[in-house]
Amino acid sequence: MALFLVAVAVVVAVVLDRRTKADAPTQPTWTVPGQLDRADFARPEAPWLVAVFTSATCGSCQGTFEKAKILACDDVVVDDVEVTARKTVHDRYGIDAVPTLVVADGEGVVRASFIGPMTATDLWAAVAEVRFPGSSPEPHLGQESG
Repeated sequence: MALFLVAVAVVVAVVLDRRTKADAPTQPTWTVPGQLDRADFARPEAPWLVAVFTSATCGSCQGTFEKAKILACDDVVVDDVEVTARKTVHDRYGIDAVPTLVVADGEGVVRASFIGPMTATDLWAAVAEVRFPGSSPEPHLGQESG
């Protein structure tokens, strides 16, 4: 009888072990604000804002700002929001990864964003698409996926 109970316990343990699935590893997620207060950034009267959230210790951040600053013109202000110089702005918008780049309209609505390094071509195409819809052959650039 004891042998039978041990055998049943082993079978139950094997069945339960097979049914137990390991949780998929969690993927990191980072915050991208959906709305900005334009008063927190340079030239709030400009029709478009490219806000580049950076850190002085981040190697890829400098390259990101260099790509973005070429977009600056009368209608587009490019603002480098470096974390040590403007920590309150990072905190206000929940920025937890750098570089984070957002493109916002005159009302502060975020129309496109990138987290991490991006190509100059992708950035410029995304800004062109939000300013002039239909102008990019890849209108999804800088848009949230899924």
